[in-house]
Amino acid sequence: MQLFAGLMIPFLGTTLGAAMVFFMKKEMHRGVEKLLLGFASGVMIAASVWSLLIPAIDMAQEQGQIAWLPATAGFLGGMAFLLVLDSLIPHLHLESTEPEGVESTLKKTTMLVLAVTLHNIPEGMSVGVTFAGALIGDAAITMAGAFALAIGIAIQNFPEGAIISMPLRSEGVSRGRAFVYGALSGIVEPIGAFITILLAEQIVSALPIFLAFAAGAMIYVVVEELIPEAQAGEHSNIGTVGVAFGFVIMMILDVALG
Repeated sequence: MQLFAGLMIPFLGTTLGAAMVFFMKKEMHRGVEKLLLGFASGVMIAASVWSLLIPAIDMAQEQGQIAWLPATAGFLGGMAFLLVLDSLIPHLHLESTEPEGVESTLKKTTMLVLAVTLHNIPEGMSVGVTFAGALIGDAAITMAGAFALAIGIAIQNFPEGAIISMPLRSEGVSRGRAFVYGALSGIVEPIGAFITILLAEQIVSALPIFLAFAAGAMIYVVVEELIPEAQAGEHSNIGTVGVAFGFVIMMILDVALG
């Protein structure tokens, strides 16, 4: 039950954020959107370092491996994995008019949802692999630390849910459908987390690689999508402030609870 609750926390954050479509009558102010995108970036960067890469290095050292090698291989593997998905899955970023991925006849709303769903995959993996480490009983990852990461991801998922549901509403989608689409974009997180736990528990020695893999995938999303969108246009410093707050909050969560 504890594990199920932990895996569902990030999805709850996305769902609550998507529900903002019922309370906000106008489009989200661009400055607020920049702040939230920056905040999400800061959370993901801090989570990648404190919750994933540092434990991966410590764990590899405890296992008698070359400390930096699994972290390096996993990190680059995670970046490559998201690069492949980004190149194959048809999707459309919020501030873009040109779809990415393979050519498709999918609707604009569907591709907007796919864009958010795509970067929710590494978030689910990161939560899953930290819970796997806690369940295995590795000293580098505690159950409290796994919950800290889940809570941090949920916090940054809240604005993401709103950022996807509000534009869908402005595209003419009903409030109910915009909410459902926004919420469903986050369902890949508990699914991805569960699959990652199953894989990691089967190959305990590879857990440092799994941790770094999730970190690489998250950093890819930050660099490829979140930061460029937060910095686009005027007042880019708003996004930078968001990064600072997100980074600090996630760092405090991980150090205080982990």
